[in-house]
Amino acid sequence: MMKDFRSARYWASELIEPGLGEGMVCVDATMGNGHDTLWLCGLVGETGRVYGFDVQEEAVERTRARLCEAGLGQRATLFCEGHEHMAQRVEQPVDLVMFNLGWLPGAAHGVTTRTETTLLAVEAALSILKPGGLVTICVYPGHAEGAKELEALKKWASALDARRYDAMLRCYMNQPNDPPQLIAVKRKLEKQTKV
Repeated sequence: MMKDFRSARYWASELIEPGLGEGMVCVDATMGNGHDTLWLCGLVGETGRVYGFDVQEEAVERTRARLCEAGLGQRATLFCEGHEHMAQRVEQPVDLVMFNLGWLPGAAHGVTTRTETTLLAVEAALSILKPGGLVTICVYPGHAEGAKELEALKKWASALDARRYDAMLRCYMNQPNDPPQLIAVKRKLEKQTKV
């Protein structure tokens, strides 16, 4: 029997896991409770680095505690700051930038990612992304700001230069509850010129 189609977060992990390994550098642009940050720290190994961003101190502390409990705190640098500032904070090219938009799970829904800063953040992500690198964006259109983010991000990804980037959208087409959607952008490898 076939597996079910799963979720946007699962689809993101299917793209990320095969290509991320020891010594690589990545950004968790929306730390939340730290589950993705922890997972990424495991994938990049002892010589890799994970940079995490969240505007809520509660999210940073939850993430820090989760990493320390797992003995992986030394693999990450955490910022209580908006993800739109990642290009100023991350001083090396990265293999992956992962976004899981929306609000902090288990907290009040008054603080959520916002379209204006999310668009700045995805541009910042591309500015530090290595050739061959990947950006994954899980978008939650089930609330007003999430629906606005989705439309803006679809427009942004559709306009990317096809010579430099591949962009895709993965979503359910017939579900009534507006489930999360995945936008993924891969920076193409630069072609070698013959000498």
